[in-house]
Amino acid sequence: MEVVKVENLSKSYGTGNTRVDALKDINLTINQGQFVAVVGPSGSGKSTLLHLLGGVDKPTNGKVYVDGVDVYDLSEKELAIFRRRKVGFIFQFYNLVPVLTAEENMLLPILLDQKKINREHFEELINILDLNDRRHHLPNELSGGQQQRVSIGRALAYNPSIVLADEPTGNLDSKNSKEIVNLLKISIRKYNQTLILITHDLNIASQADRIITMEDGSIIKDEVITSEKL
Repeated sequence: MEVVKVENLSKSYGTGNTRVDALKDINLTINQGQFVAVVGPSGSGKSTLLHLLGGVDKPTNGKVYVDGVDVYDLSEKELAIFRRRKVGFIFQFYNLVPVLTAEENMLLPILLDQKKINREHFEELINILDLNDRRHHLPNELSGGQQQRVSIGRALAYNPSIVLADEPTGNLDSKNSKEIVNLLKISIRKYNQTLILITHDLNIASQADRIITMEDGSIIKDEVITSEKL
């Protein structure tokens, strides 16, 4: 089932001689449950694409649909709710709230929405991420790998339609990187969510179901690797 649809998506910055075309007429569909890796050199448009898919930035032209919803037809209030409920973000630098515990950081999107916490789902998730004995620790009491696990938990806690990961292993050593990718794969498969991950690591990209290669704001290759990884 199609969960993401992009039509003629473009993003430009500046005007005249200073104009930069970060994205150029991108057309793309992504199905539910797919693990998609986006690769390409710096400046190729990878992060711009991710931000537009997640409703963080606005396109110059084009459309983004997530679960059939026209993302950029939403009001600012509706867009904020959409990001909390439909999109899970995982960043290279974790972006945890330093005064909140691991559990509080993971539950933050739900608490901000004043929704009832699904404790069964949360306990399952915290065990998958091997954070049960760290749930009451503050971020500065956690290792880098543990902090990234918390950020994954925060991204998955609301059962979003899509998970967007921007270089999630960029600050981790090879052992932790491998563990984080394995945890993402297990979590995404278990909950049938869609993962779109930016990486410069071709070893990570090779584990995806599909690899999209970008260059100069365009998709130059879109290769399906396999329909099932686990």
